[in-house]
Amino acid sequence: MRRSLLWRIAIPFIVLIILTVGGISIYFSNYMERTYLDNLKVTLQTDGQLLAQYALPLVMKGSPSEELDSLVQNYADVINARITIILSDGRVIGESQTDFRDLENLFNLPEVRQALESGLGWQIRMEEPANRRFFYLAVPIKTGNEVVGIVRIGHSLQRIETDLTVLRGTIYVAGALTIVLVILMAVVVANRTILPLRQLSREVSRLSLGDYRVQLPSNRKDEIGLLSQTFATMATRLNEQIEGYREERGKLDAILRHMTDAIIIVDQNGLVTLINPAAERIFNISKNNALGRSLVEVARQHQVVDLWKESKTSQRQQITTIETSPHRLIVQGIATPLEKSMPGNTLLVFQDLTRVRRLETVRRDFVSNVSHELRTPLASLKALTETLHEGALEDPPAARRFLQRMDLEIDNMTQLVRELLELSRIESGKVPFNRQPVMPEDLLQSAVERMQLQAERGKLQLHLEIQDHLPAVLADADRIEQVVVNLLHNAIKFTPPGGDITAQARQEGGFVIFSIQDNGVGIAPEALSRIFERFYKADQSRSGGGTGLGLSIARHTIEAHDGRIWAESDLHRGSKFYFSLPLA
Repeated sequence: MRRSLLWRIAIPFIVLIILTVGGISIYFSNYMERTYLDNLKVTLQTDGQLLAQYALPLVMKGSPSEELDSLVQNYADVINARITIILSDGRVIGESQTDFRDLENLFNLPEVRQALESGLGWQIRMEEPANRRFFYLAVPIKTGNEVVGIVRIGHSLQRIETDLTVLRGTIYVAGALTIVLVILMAVVVANRTILPLRQLSREVSRLSLGDYRVQLPSNRKDEIGLLSQTFATMATRLNEQIEGYREERGKLDAILRHMTDAIIIVDQNGLVTLINPAAERIFNISKNNALGRSLVEVARQHQVVDLWKESKTSQRQQITTIETSPHRLIVQGIATPLEKSMPGNTLLVFQDLTRVRRLETVRRDFVSNVSHELRTPLASLKALTETLHEGALEDPPAARRFLQRMDLEIDNMTQLVRELLELSRIESGKVPFNRQPVMPEDLLQSAVERMQLQAERGKLQLHLEIQDHLPAVLADADRIEQVVVNLLHNAIKFTPPGGDITAQARQEGGFVIFSIQDNGVGIAPEALSRIFERFYKADQSRSGGGTGLGLSIARHTIEAHDGRIWAESDLHRGSKFYFSLPLA
């Protein structure tokens, strides 16, 4: 009997029902008591607040009165409760059941103290000689924010306790009947469940083995043991086939998951049936939101839908180039019908060409910019050499002047090549930055001292403002000082005589913010977003022969220090360049 599945199912179920119904019965019994008391508390609070309003003018007199006694007695008869009017010092001036003169000072009663402190007090106490529990509730009598008295209402709990006793008995009887009925039902259901299991076991055994005489070993002696052995036999045969399918599916999933190309399969109705992680990234959508949705909802690009429709209509492979949004990726889409393997379905492959196109653009712009920067000095050198060949060599002063000009042009080209090499090394990560803790004031002070003489020549005032007690930053002092010098040099170059330039440093969170501010010519709004690009000059007429690489080198240097550089400017009112460095 102990091995029977019937009792293995029924006994735990019976125990669970007993515990559940018993717990629910106890819970509801306690819950009803709390509900009765809560309702009584709300009712007495409402009555007390109403009585407090009526009694306020009488309590303000500060002494007993016939009007107060009449009010208290009438109200007590209406709500069938004991009412006591107490002054704020604890003296009783009104009582519905006894002579208030016989009552002592009630200031120290718990409900009175609670009402004075928090605005409402209540207490349940056993009262003698009636030997009954009473619910006392105290409500303050206020004039403005001043408490002048207390209305205390006492209500007997005898009626509630009687009702709760009857209710508990009803709940416990209903619970007991429920337990009995559920136990009977559990036994019946368990018994009815076992019979089909035996039949199912025999049928599964016949279907899976095909031989009625085969007997499988069993460690369990009940019906579940027989059923498990039967399914184990079937699983052994099916497992060989399933493992083969699983291995192939695993290979396919691994290929799709690690492919850099995006893959989408669309059925004949335009619904997405497969999408790989690369496609999720390109079209900014999750797999759960894509499967079963239409292609236009997933791709959100009419070119993709057109590509699928053309391939479906022509039954031939179609290729197009698409620019996605909002990331503006350049993608090559290839649509191939899968008529042989998956009739009606179309395979869409998307290859991200954004990096290739951007590299082509960068290369093209770089060649164009370098050519532009070298064209002027080379043209100047060509003109100078032709002039020397045509006879200027015979004029020593002129020849010397031309040679000096040629030397200047060669220096400019040398500086351009040197800055290009420096920028290339920083971008490629080949520049070794010696990052050490350094004080912000040391970085600014050294750079300001180097540029002080140049500022004085331009008749400019150079100021230094550093927040007190700044912590050290983690930086390559020489590289960061060169960035500050570059920014100061630009400020001096674009600030007219009489102007002011201020170098500042302050802490914000985990960074120190450095800034160089001038009141010079400023930068146009359309140029402000491009000033950190290589070779870009905000105003060619004021470029002063620079290469346009200084700010680009500064940006890459700051970013290599895990910082950020940016600028603010008002045209004709000055500019302010910022960069941040992390704390050491």
